[in-house]
Amino acid sequence: MTDSSTTAAAITITCPVDGRMVGRVMGHTRADVRSAFAVARRAQPVWAATPVSDRKAIMLRFHDLVLSHRDELLDLIQAETGKNRASAFDEVLDVAVTARHYAFAAAGLLAPQRVKGALPVLTRTVVEREPVGVVGVISPWNYPLSMAVSDAVPALLAGNAVVVKPDSATPLTALKASELLSAAGLPTELFQVLPGPGEEVGGAIADECDYLMFTGSTATGRILGAKAGERLIGYSAELGGKNPLIVAPDADLARAARGARQACFANTGQLCISVERIYVHEEVAGGFTARFLAEVSAMTVGAGPGWDVDMGCLISEEHLERVRSVVDDAVSKGARVLAGGHPLPELGPTFYAPTVLTDVPPDAELYDGEVFGPVVFLETVTSVDEAVERANETIYGLNASVWAKPSTGSRIASRLHAGTVNVNEGFAAAWGSVSAPMGGWRASGLGRRHGAVGLTKYTETRTVATQHLVPVSGPPGVDRELFSDVMSTALRWGKRVLR
Repeated sequence: MTDSSTTAAAITITCPVDGRMVGRVMGHTRADVRSAFAVARRAQPVWAATPVSDRKAIMLRFHDLVLSHRDELLDLIQAETGKNRASAFDEVLDVAVTARHYAFAAAGLLAPQRVKGALPVLTRTVVEREPVGVVGVISPWNYPLSMAVSDAVPALLAGNAVVVKPDSATPLTALKASELLSAAGLPTELFQVLPGPGEEVGGAIADECDYLMFTGSTATGRILGAKAGERLIGYSAELGGKNPLIVAPDADLARAARGARQACFANTGQLCISVERIYVHEEVAGGFTARFLAEVSAMTVGAGPGWDVDMGCLISEEHLERVRSVVDDAVSKGARVLAGGHPLPELGPTFYAPTVLTDVPPDAELYDGEVFGPVVFLETVTSVDEAVERANETIYGLNASVWAKPSTGSRIASRLHAGTVNVNEGFAAAWGSVSAPMGGWRASGLGRRHGAVGLTKYTETRTVATQHLVPVSGPPGVDRELFSDVMSTALRWGKRVLR
């Protein structure tokens, strides 16, 4: 019997389109994870002492390398996932934009910040930031470049080392990104990619890291969150979603239909922020539905490097069966299929038609459970208030989409219980706004990526307060009651001044 603590089986990566072998990589064990963290911990202090300007230069070179290796990365992403080329390019674009953004933002975010002291003039208070140490990233298969790298970039710029466990179905893309980071000048010890079994390698990373970043299912997120809580380490997780889209009476219906198609079926619906529920106001339900179904019927589903393909395949035959079972369950309970609702075996074993349903009953799994596939259902509502109420009836709160005139859309958006809301977009506007935080409410996760917190979460703060002339408790020899009277008067005066 093989001792899994010392050896691990090689991992064979196959293309979900046709099952052909794409490559093989070495699997890793708990012992390998411990060794990787030991190497990272030796290298990290040197990196933390490296000027931020040097780290910035490396990330800007990485930005250029990602773009210059665009086609190679697109081919690799498509081979591992079966997604269409435009969805693969979303990953290349995301990583390049993220690297550039944080390269320029890092110095300001990491600089010591002067804040108000305990006593004006007499107290000088500064907040300093230090890297947490070694960050663990556990990334999913649906975005093998973005999720393995875009969370690691700010962690590295903050002065940390990073150990990544990619999904076993898609490790080659993360390994290629590691090569590009090394070519950009990043020491190899600072970004290590360890493919291997999730329970073993992912569990070991959660046991070893100083901060854990996870993207995946809510069920696994809860398990890892419990581990992080037990160890008292920082934890950020983007988890599941059952994201709604609202079509208001004043929406541009043609634009809404096109946008809804992208919101529902980009990346074959295999993304946490895709739309799975559409609530249409009764005044425009007929017009929107006709336009939306026309958009769906015009979609090109297939494989290969053509930019004209609108949707690729699912990640595996097992996942296709999962999607089919959820749709069949809904139909058996009374749902009606308006488009799709079946596999496309003529294209390959993992292709499923873009699917639209209506009349989905509440007892169907599809009604409130995440499908993570090219499936959406429509409901007609009598008012915007009803649409908002239905949209918020979920354990999740990751993303939402509103189609309306901008003023109407903004009012609706502010009532939705979601970490990101897109007005006249599906998800890309909020996701692409890397200066703003992105993440989920409730069962959709905790913590945020993007924005200032997307980098500062990988740091520990140190407050340094220097007291001048007299102590906060008052000058030596001064009567304590007199001092308390003086301070009370000062506070009352200060309140009036600040009004």
